[in-house]
Amino acid sequence: MVNKEVEKIFGIETVNADNYKYALTHPSYIKDNDLPYTECYERLEFLGDAVLKLAVSNILYKEYPKYTEGQMSKIRSIVVSDNILAKIANEIGLDKLIIAGVHDTKQGIKKLESVTACSLEATLGAYFLDGKFHEVMNFLDKVLHEYIIDVDKNFEKFNAKAILQEYTQGLTKETPVYNLVESKGAEHNKTFVVEVSYRGEVVAQGEGKTKKEAEQHAAYSACEKLGAIKHE
Repeated sequence: MVNKEVEKIFGIETVNADNYKYALTHPSYIKDNDLPYTECYERLEFLGDAVLKLAVSNILYKEYPKYTEGQMSKIRSIVVSDNILAKIANEIGLDKLIIAGVHDTKQGIKKLESVTACSLEATLGAYFLDGKFHEVMNFLDKVLHEYIIDVDKNFEKFNAKAILQEYTQGLTKETPVYNLVESKGAEHNKTFVVEVSYRGEVVAQGEGKTKKEAEQHAAYSACEKLGAIKHE
């Protein structure tokens, strides 16, 4: 049973077994098997997203008593991104429990950040419905803490696109332009290469497992070259 595997990962007892199966079921599976919409992770993901944001907000509020609402919001937006949630899902082994349609499984959909991130949030939603809110909050407090500290200490790397845009607009009111120049590797394990240009000239290049990640790396390199980020 999927719920028993979830219990091993989270260390929290499950009650409604069906919800955990739904939480780990990609929409392609219910489409292939002509099942109701409610038997995939989308509704539970909606609920789990709220649980996750509350957990992160609680940690930030306690960890940084002098931070403004704006500062905490910026950190939270990065911590709850697909990139970080997917890393957590992979680290704890939740990605291995995802159920998807035959074709989509062959295409490597279970490895997509958006899919693993949604599955994690949906599982949190299932636990919430089981009345395990406090247990989940404790679990997230342990799992998310190091990521929150990392984002706070290395904010420029995580938020380089916004920093670069603010910097260039301050100079000339022009914004950076990102172009995908290459994608390499197998369909389920691609690496994307992106160039960022400013005023018609290529400033930097970045690579990543997603286009967004490649853009962030390119933006960070551009920030360093243009002096938008100052290193002590």
